[in-house]
Amino acid sequence: MAGHSKFKNIMHRKGAQDKKRSSMFSKLSREITVAAKMGLPDPDMNPRLRAAVLAAKAQSMPKDNIQRAIDKASGGDTENYEELRYEGFGPAGVAIIVEALTDNRNRTATNMRTIFSKNGGNLGASGSVSHGFERLGLIEYPASAGDPDKVLEAALEAGAEDIESDDDGHRIWTSVDELHTVAKALEGMLGEAEATKLAWKPGLEVEVRGDEAQSLLKLLDALDDDDDVQTVWGNESIPDEELEKFG
Repeated sequence: MAGHSKFKNIMHRKGAQDKKRSSMFSKLSREITVAAKMGLPDPDMNPRLRAAVLAAKAQSMPKDNIQRAIDKASGGDTENYEELRYEGFGPAGVAIIVEALTDNRNRTATNMRTIFSKNGGNLGASGSVSHGFERLGLIEYPASAGDPDKVLEAALEAGAEDIESDDDGHRIWTSVDELHTVAKALEGMLGEAEATKLAWKPGLEVEVRGDEAQSLLKLLDALDDDDDVQTVWGNESIPDEELEKFG
């Protein structure tokens, strides 16, 4: 199945992001607060909040920080964040979807245009890219959760739609509506997941090499670094040997 190189690409970017833990914790806290504000402040009763808390735990965010972010949702002085999606193209024609949480849409829109244009990309209109992706639920487990056959059997029993396994771990895909039902079933069989979230899965991937790969990674890193950006999805596939060149 497709996805191995794609997962490597994400891990390459995640490695860079791990060096900026304060920025990462800020983004995780924002998502937790927004999720708690939109529903109940109990992760067991609020699927989006549960996913946000799991994501924070996966990044070793302290429990006190997580609880403060939840408590902040009930305060009267919390910022009102707006969820926005931007779509555009990077080097080699790679399609990119950016999801943001912002308290100033003008600032964020300006930042997105600047980042795309400075890094060999073009910001497109709404819908210009997303038609090439499918909105799905994604559950991630480390390779230590079990061998591919064991995880595949558990995923099918839980009601998952597809699974990708390699040396880096297991990605289990579900419909959006079934994400948290499947995640709870898998937790009983495989333990707590590393991540449970909504994702954009590309229908077709674009292989990128050489200078275009380097330029694309700079663009993706710049997007990840923006304070308002929560997640970045693309349809790039950069071979492992190319990633190794860029550290």
